[in-house]
Amino acid sequence: MNYQLLGRSGLRVSDLCLGTMTFGDDWGWGSAKDEARKIYDAFREAGGNFIDTANLYTAGTSERFVGEFIANHRQEVVLATKYTNSAPGKDANAGGNQRKNMIQAVEASLKRLGTDYIDLYWLHIWDQITPAEEVMRAFDDLVRSGKILYIGISDAPAWVVAKSNTMAEIRGWTRYVGLQIEYSLLERTVERELLPVAKDQGMTILAWSPLRSGLLTGKYLPENEETNSKEARLNSEMMKGFATLDEAGRRIVREVVALAKEMGVTSAQVALAWLRHRSVPVIPIIGARKLRQLEDNLKSLEITFSAGQLRRLDEASKVSLGFPHDFLDVEMVRTFTFGGLRDRIKA
Repeated sequence: MNYQLLGRSGLRVSDLCLGTMTFGDDWGWGSAKDEARKIYDAFREAGGNFIDTANLYTAGTSERFVGEFIANHRQEVVLATKYTNSAPGKDANAGGNQRKNMIQAVEASLKRLGTDYIDLYWLHIWDQITPAEEVMRAFDDLVRSGKILYIGISDAPAWVVAKSNTMAEIRGWTRYVGLQIEYSLLERTVERELLPVAKDQGMTILAWSPLRSGLLTGKYLPENEETNSKEARLNSEMMKGFATLDEAGRRIVREVVALAKEMGVTSAQVALAWLRHRSVPVIPIIGARKLRQLEDNLKSLEITFSAGQLRRLDEASKVSLGFPHDFLDVEMVRTFTFGGLRDRIKA
């Protein structure tokens, strides 16, 4: 495992992040404590130091497990957790981005994690109603108090990210260093606005669901239905309503499977390795319910692609960027924009 700086900061994080939404079986799936411990230990043994959880994951069990696992080496771990979400109830302020929920959530997370500070605190999902200035000032207050060290934003539009960071920079508040989004060979629409804003703001992308809920492993292709294990069929049922394969998606997955066979590796390894060859730094969040799944994912770090292999994956999965991107790339538009001299202007 190698390391990289997280966004525009000096924080060193591993090239893969361990997602722990699977830690605990409170939701009827996931890993019991013993298996979760094996997964965590294997990730650490491989050199991983970046751990991602959230206050809502498995009703708080994920945070409790993580807190216990890191207890005797807390200083070596870059610990990330999130706030915003809450189980349905009667409290109007139990969920959302507002300061009240942020403060209540961070205190509860610190208690479950058994630590006095969090390395990276994420806004989990944009609630669409809390003013950005309230969020950024509250985050800055927590950084100044020492309870959190860095901040990130997840599942938000690009304009919210840009507005928030610009406001923070002008006012001398803490800026977001990470952007957590769904990103994979089956979900590339984020390349329209979210990747460009991350590049502009010097942020690292954390890619959740990098295997698109397992679809990129190839085991859910129609031709593999007969060989699917009972576990795979159960996972397929769980995915309904979140991630499904249409004909275009099947073509992408089949290309991944074909390339993996040619390279002598697994489809999951190919899909994860592709994310590390993007135009901005991308760290895949790998989540596993079984130790063997983690071990397979870790081997993605050993994969190198030729230019031709990358081109195959890019072409198979490309999406239209839409307006204004496609318009700006029209030759006539570029000709007039630069007076016919674009190829002679260094930029």
